[in-house]
Amino acid sequence: AAPPQDGVYIDGFFLDGARWDREAQLIAESEPKVMHDTLPVIHFIPTVSFKRNKADYECPLYKTAVRAGVLSTTGQSTNFVVAVDIPTDRNPDFWVSMGTAMLCALAE
Repeated sequence: AAPPQDGVYIDGFFLDGARWDREAQLIAESEPKVMHDTLPVIHFIPTVSFKRNKADYECPLYKTAVRAGVLSTTGQSTNFVVAVDIPTDRNPDFWVSMGTAMLCALAE
């Protein structure tokens, strides 16, 4: 695929605690006995003064499945990368209670 005019395409993220519903294009509950799901390619576009959609789930993205890290001088975990807004048809608090997160890599 050609590079985007703006931003970057990123492939290879995993979803922990939920799955990506490819038909509905939103997160859904995991299938029984399935721990992780792959996410489609995500197009990140830099935006000035981004306004989030409060109906989306503000999903944390971690470098690894071990969600702990050393606190940096900013107060953030060194394992935390960024929060990614993901479409959902449920209250976003549901996904918080499920511990849903995106991962760059799975534990070995």
